[in-house]
Amino acid sequence: MSRRKISFMSLLEDYFETYLPYSRGLSGNTINSYKQTFLLLMRYMLDVKNISASKINFSDLTYETLLDFLNWLETDRLCKPSTRNQRLSVLSAFSEYAQNRDFDAASVFRSAIIKIPVKKAKAKQRAVFTRDEIKILLNLPDENYETGLRDKVMLSFMYATGARAQEICDLKVGDIRISISSAAVTLTGKGSKVRQVGISRKLVESLQKYIRHRHIEKYPERHIFSSQTHEQMTISCVEGIYKKYVSMAKEQYSTLFHADSYPPHSMRHSTACHLLEAGVDIVTIKNILGHVSVQTTQIYAEMSQDTVDKKLKEWNESWFGDNQKIEIKKTTDSMPGFLKKR
Repeated sequence: MSRRKISFMSLLEDYFETYLPYSRGLSGNTINSYKQTFLLLMRYMLDVKNISASKINFSDLTYETLLDFLNWLETDRLCKPSTRNQRLSVLSAFSEYAQNRDFDAASVFRSAIIKIPVKKAKAKQRAVFTRDEIKILLNLPDENYETGLRDKVMLSFMYATGARAQEICDLKVGDIRISISSAAVTLTGKGSKVRQVGISRKLVESLQKYIRHRHIEKYPERHIFSSQTHEQMTISCVEGIYKKYVSMAKEQYSTLFHADSYPPHSMRHSTACHLLEAGVDIVTIKNILGHVSVQTTQIYAEMSQDTVDKKLKEWNESWFGDNQKIEIKKTTDSMPGFLKKR
């Protein structure tokens, strides 16, 4: 008697509801980012193939269909090759899981996925602030206003610790640890990985002053940074505050801030590069930033060398140059409930 095949949707639900959170132990943010890939796949299957989410079978996910889906991401959704590759990686991880659960049902899907190559993406130039630009940025918030005081402390904390936006949002009063000789903060990063980062006395004083100002020093579970409407700040709020001051800086200091754009991660990049230029070893920087592998941190060594090369080029030209001067649109076809954010 042949074994009953497990459906695509049944396996996908088990993947998100059980395997990723409990077997893999992935964080809610990571799982939500994975869900976006399948929401897009289901949108493509409905709009292009006229197959609703509930009707998708593994047999529908052929090499041609999946390759066309990835091309659709670039042409219709205007995704960059790097984003396309991330979507492919998510599909690949699920295909491996599905094949292990039901080889016969998922074999076509798995074999199609492994035939699709990763697309070569143009290496993007990461924007990094100079030390002078950092000083300007940190001095822009007006401490005479409630939000200005918050913004100054938050931006200072971002630079001093290299914290991610989500780590800023999750920071609580109880995460600050102070002893006679030192001070540190506990940050919870990707995959719920916890790390301790040492902070200066000056930053501690700023944090304590702000915490006392908010009257939350006796409440270790309170979030340090709040928005005007929520007790816990959101990533979009952190990004909005950051972009506000970068725009002000570019407008007021036209001879500085030359990069076309400075995404929020630029502060983290700047922390890493400045630490490296100050002589801090790469392994220590890896631990400060919370990277799993030192290879991820190694990019900052290359970025730092770019800074050296740029300065050398400017010096040569000045002396020897010729001239010395993802919304998903609504539809009546409902998406699976387990793919909604939590």
